[in-house]
Amino acid sequence: MKPRLYLETTIPSYLVARPSRDLRLAADQQTTRGMVGPAPDGIRLVHLPNRAGRGPTGRPRLCGGPLDATRGLPLLGALPLAAPITKRLLAEGIIPPGAADDAAHLGLAAAHRMEFLLTWNCRHINNPALERRIERVCAACGADCPVICTPAELMKE
Repeated sequence: MKPRLYLETTIPSYLVARPSRDLRLAADQQTTRGMVGPAPDGIRLVHLPNRAGRGPTGRPRLCGGPLDATRGLPLLGALPLAAPITKRLLAEGIIPPGAADDAAHLGLAAAHRMEFLLTWNCRHINNPALERRIERVCAACGADCPVICTPAELMKE
């Protein structure tokens, strides 16, 4: 069975963003496009539309937005196990209340038994200072934490 990769909303956002003038960000955008364009052999991509898929009115964008960039990828639905993981990440202060969507991504990816969570969010999600605490919360709730990485980190493997 192919490994499953959860795309956190920064991934489709990088896919549709104008190329940055910042060389580091432009390189990250290019890496994302190279990785998600044709999926690497053996990886099945899964996407959850969230805030990045919403326009200013809160309605899903249909053309040219992050949802358009990931059209055709399987979407994840809610699972009962995701809520306790999300709530505990917030309650223990691992993820701040203002970043509840980030906690939800972690909860959904773990509840769906995703093997990887792909993100460019290195503040609240792919943060080595939080990694062990996130893993402990997932385990305490009866789930395995996915490997959390950027496209560049995954491509190195």
